[in-house]
Amino acid sequence: MAGRIRESDIALVRDRSRIDEVVGDHVSLRNAGGGSLKGLCPFHDEKSPSFNVRPSHGTYHCFGCGEGGDVIKFVMKVDHLGFIEAVERLADRVGVTLVYEGGGSAVQRDRGTRTRMIEAHRAAADYYLEQLRSPDALKAREFLAERGFDEAAAAMFGCGFAPSGWDKLTKHLLGRGFELDELLKAQLVKEGRQGPIDRFHRRLLWPIRDISGDVVGFGARRIFDDDPIQAKYLNTSESPIYKKSHVLFGLDLAKKEIARRHQVVVVEGYTDVMAMHLAGVPTAVASCGTAFGTDHMNLLRRLLIDDDMNGEVIFTFDGDAAGQKAAMKAFEGEQQFSAQTYIAVAPDGMDPCELRQDKGDVAVRDLVARRTPLIEFAVRTQLKEYDLDSVDGQVEALRKTVPLVAQIKDRAKRDGYATKLAWWVGWNDEAAIVRRVRETAGGGPAPAKQQRRSAPPVVDPYRAAMPVETARRPDKRDPRLWHQREALKSALQVPELAGPYYDALPDEVFSHPVYLALHHAIRDAGGASCGLSGPAFVEAVSQACQEESGRSVLTELAVEPLECKANDEFRHVSAVLARLQQILVFGQISEIKSRLHRISPVQDPDEYRALFGDLVALEEYHKALGQQAVGGL
Repeated sequence: MAGRIRESDIALVRDRSRIDEVVGDHVSLRNAGGGSLKGLCPFHDEKSPSFNVRPSHGTYHCFGCGEGGDVIKFVMKVDHLGFIEAVERLADRVGVTLVYEGGGSAVQRDRGTRTRMIEAHRAAADYYLEQLRSPDALKAREFLAERGFDEAAAAMFGCGFAPSGWDKLTKHLLGRGFELDELLKAQLVKEGRQGPIDRFHRRLLWPIRDISGDVVGFGARRIFDDDPIQAKYLNTSESPIYKKSHVLFGLDLAKKEIARRHQVVVVEGYTDVMAMHLAGVPTAVASCGTAFGTDHMNLLRRLLIDDDMNGEVIFTFDGDAAGQKAAMKAFEGEQQFSAQTYIAVAPDGMDPCELRQDKGDVAVRDLVARRTPLIEFAVRTQLKEYDLDSVDGQVEALRKTVPLVAQIKDRAKRDGYATKLAWWVGWNDEAAIVRRVRETAGGGPAPAKQQRRSAPPVVDPYRAAMPVETARRPDKRDPRLWHQREALKSALQVPELAGPYYDALPDEVFSHPVYLALHHAIRDAGGASCGLSGPAFVEAVSQACQEESGRSVLTELAVEPLECKANDEFRHVSAVLARLQQILVFGQISEIKSRLHRISPVQDPDEYRALFGDLVALEEYHKALGQQAVGGL
């Protein structure tokens, strides 16, 4: 048995092991200034990077959880190793031969340690790889070839074959100096009725590697019809080195591209990962024998440096019912990413491997490029269950999907998707849907004392707008109401400029009930083109306004300056009115797009073409209004 590792060798290993490279195998690092690098801590969950590495000092420290030390301490902590094993692993990495005090120069390992299990798996992977070339593996090679994978592709991913016979791998590894207890603990071997036997027989194998590139397990695919085990896939059972919730197939190959591109593509199977990488999507990974879960997300977040909205997580699922169910499950965990989360579903229910076979590499890349936001996919999947051409169907669809949108933690995204939800459903009152989503996101009712003091009455957003007498004064600082406010000010202060352009504005452009009431009062007073101006026109509008709250806001708008440069009132009024019209037209465009999404161009070609023609015309009008609006604001 070897003694202690010589102190000079430990110092040499520490000196030659660049801490930024070792840490970089687990965490994406970026420049933090002053010779320091930072990333998301691998030892605790955090949203903003507080894990710092100083390459010049060879140390790391997390200001969030307090973990710190040198490169050896990092390997011990991240890989759950003892001190000797961590030094031995780093020595293998940098090519240092360790000398043990009281022993020779040969590198010796403690039996049953993680290092020994890694070595056993490496030897098993080499053995399986060699067996793939044997005559017995013809079926396995044909399986790969039929899916577009040649010998080079198989070698790239380390594909192998578990031969027939009960204990061929067991005897091979015992002959290489490994002990039976080690092989049992590593889950390469299991106890049979008459002694130890191999875990896999007559199956195509993929080695499963951890983020450092070490083989820690295998995935095995059934290829023979007479295989007594019916399960299509078998995976290594969990062991001290293999935790299926902590590994992703292909991550060792994809990690650098994930960090560089700030993108990861999550697929469902081993062949899908192969197809993606070979088609030019080198950021693809897959879970191994378990659903994609929280631990997988945390692993990817550290590679994406997921503290902003620049990263992308793209899930691909089959287009069948099972794939849709998997997508909805993925949405449940979507909020753990700050990155933008998408879904890509191949046509005709194909998976990425089948898509590559049928359509080629370009189709696989296009699949990723045509991704859809996951929240949009989840909501629209739910909407398919309802008749959106009827009011009852729209109301029921909103009751189902409003809570879904309310789950979005980012407030800006939540409001944006609330507006989109109104378009998809075909509900005209977008503000009401936004309001309802906000209320749902805010949780339950406020405490009783707070409710008695300040809580406003709860208004059902599915009802018509509340009457003016119960409406609160519009907030003059609300940017969503700015154009409405400026339009009313224009009609009251410079009616000779607003004139018929203002009078042509429909009620729908005024979303606040007080502003809508004032618009009605201006119309009832004869409109901006009636010939009155100044105090006489304001008085006529006041007489036409039935509610006190409306008259109060009226006098405010009559004296509040227009927000434009001096002598530029005409361009300002023109731009404001154009923008209001543009907002209305945009709503009409969205409604048509929503209807187009619900119509099949194959089953209803005439209606589809008619709506598409309306859409083109409205988009041209929308563009012209936009140019007019930009020219004056």
